Order: sequence, then structure tokens, then C-alpha cells
Amino acid sequence: MALTAAGCSGPMSTLDPAGPSAAAIAQLWWIMLAGAAAILALVLGLLALSFRPPRQSSERLWLIGGGIVFPLTVLTALLVAGIVLGERSIPARTDALEVTAEASQYRWRFSYPTGAAPTDGILHIPAGEPVTVAITTTDVIHSFWVPRLGGKMDAVPGHVNRLTIEASAPGTYLGICAEYCGTGHARHGFRVVAHAPPQWRAFNSGGAQ
Repeated sequence: MALTAAGCSGPMSTLDPAGPSAAAIAQLWWIMLAGAAAILALVLGLLALSFRPPRQSSERLWLIGGGIVFPLTVLTALLVAGIVLGERSIPARTDALEVTAEASQYRWRFSYPTGAAPTDGILHIPAGEPVTVAITTTDVIHSFWVPRLGGKMDAVPGHVNRLTIEASAPGTYLGICAEYCGTGHARHGFRVVAHAPPQWRAFNSGGAQ
């Protein structure tokens, strides 16, 4: 059990969220796990019942209730949960800070509307605030993903996709390209540094990189 629990944490674990968007994804994962476990339990129960002497009325009840009603109810609940929780990764606030993430083989460049100089390989954001990341690429398809701060979003040539991330506390979080993009894909990562207000002001004034 301890080894299983240890696998749920770590710098790249979606089950160890460090912000509200990532927490919604982790919550959805647990909900889907519970739904899958319930359906599995039903299937195993039906398998066990198949070894008992058949009874016409019981078979009809299990066929309708267990084979149609129960899976349909569980899958509908999972669909609703996925839609509701998935909305949290879509930018909703028009006043949120928007930074640009430009991918290329094999580099990430981040630009800021605050006047701070662009940075390569390190994305700076304020802690405790939602940040919209405008994601694009100069060559092939890439994918922006910071597992502990939010979902992932593809970087598509000629398009700009937007994703909301948020770090609840100051710290450094690891990000990766989640779409195979060539021979250097394994080293196509980056870091996200979430700053407390004084450090964020210093970064924007050129005092921290």
C-alpha cells in the first residue's frame, strides 16, 4: 500500500496537484477510477452468478439492471463529471495574465505582456493567480504540459491554443512536451517558476530571471 501511495506523488504526477486546474483533473481521475471499479465489480458479480443454477426471473433482472441500466448510469455520470471538471482548464477570465509559449525543436520560448524579457526553457508566473498560456509552434506539432498545474494542450503550426494553469503556492514545477516531435523529444522539457508577489514584481522589472 505504501509503495502504491508513493506512486501518486512526485514532480510529474497528475495525482499530486499544485493548483486548482490540476486538482480538477486529479478529482476527475479518482471519479473515473471509482466508476471503472463499480463496473468491474458488477462484471465480476455477474461472472460469479453465472456458476449458480439459472432462474428465469433473476436472469432477466440482472440483464436489464446490470447490463443496461447500471453501466448507462455510471457512464452518464462520468461524462457529466468530465464536462464540468474539464471546463476548469478552459480560460474563463478575460483579465487573467496571458503569456505566450512558442515551441520549436527542441526549445520553449516564453513571452510576457508585462515588459519582461522573453525566457527560454523557464516560464515565470505569479503564484495564486490563473494564467492563460497562448500556445503555438514554429515547426511541428508539440504539446504543452505541466502535470501539477493543469492539463495539456497541443501546439499546432499556424494556430494559437489557450490553456489555463495556476500554482497555488510559489515553487518550481516541471513541464514537458507531451507529443513526440522528433529525435530530441526526450529533452524537450521546461520549468515553471511561480513567484510570490515581491519576486514577481522583481522579475517584471528585470531583477530576477
